[in-house]
Amino acid sequence: MVKHVVCQKFADKEDAKKAAEMLRALMGVVPSLKSMEVGLDFKGSERSYDLVLIALFEDEAGLEAYDAHPAHGEVRKFIRAHRTGTVSVDFYC
Repeated sequence: MVKHVVCQKFADKEDAKKAAEMLRALMGVVPSLKSMEVGLDFKGSERSYDLVLIALFEDEAGLEAYDAHPAHGEVRKFIRAHRTGTVSVDFYC
């Protein structure tokens, strides 16, 4: 199994909320996406990110299929246009 973890910062918290909704809508649309958690930060500390995505895939090919899926591409386009920072980690579990 492969976990894909991404944290995003946004200047506008409403953009973070919209991105979260868009990400959640990918469940059932992207076949290789086994599970997904999307959360919004409530603490707002100086080191906080606004949104976290934790997605589970069967293998690297599943992650690559997710990355190439057109529905994910639309979400990525929105996020890239509105984020101010991002970090990610992909690992075997």
